[in-house]
Amino acid sequence: MYRLDAPASAIAAALGADAGQDPWLGGGIAPGDYAPVVIGSESGRRRLVPRQWGVPPPPRGERVVTHVRNLASPFWIGTLRHTQFRVLVPATRVQAAQGGWFSLPSCPVFALAGIWRDSEVPSFAILTAQGEADTRAMPVILHPRDHGAWLGAAWAQAQGLVRPWPSAALLHHAADAV
Repeated sequence: MYRLDAPASAIAAALGADAGQDPWLGGGIAPGDYAPVVIGSESGRRRLVPRQWGVPPPPRGERVVTHVRNLASPFWIGTLRHTQFRVLVPATRVQAAQGGWFSLPSCPVFALAGIWRDSEVPSFAILTAQGEADTRAMPVILHPRDHGAWLGAAWAQAQGLVRPWPSAALLHHAADAV
């Protein structure tokens, strides 16, 4: 789960996007929920669009995919190589693997690296990277200066952005603090 406790206008302002008619008012997001993501365009304009969290499973898969771990998988590599399928997933807090939540004090609304697929329902998944020694894989947080590269750079460059955020720069919250 993750939280996006900001209205569409604040998300758009934080991530340099056009909110358009997105009605997002804020709240928690669980797999299967719709949430705003930021897409780019050939003209360089970014905009908020709704997508469902959870990509339909690959062949022989049984569950929707909410997190992409294996970037070399033939199921994902084509999507990752095409910039039009990369998205910024706005968040204000993310559920930590070891319990509780984390946020980024330097950016009240931050962006996770994501991809979307256009299947029966346009959906998205969040990329993860191996965390520091004491943590499991964690969502890839993108530095604001890297948003444009994630949305528009060749895969050879964008792949270098898939790395864990230093845990010392994260603010950890108790499990009951939402």
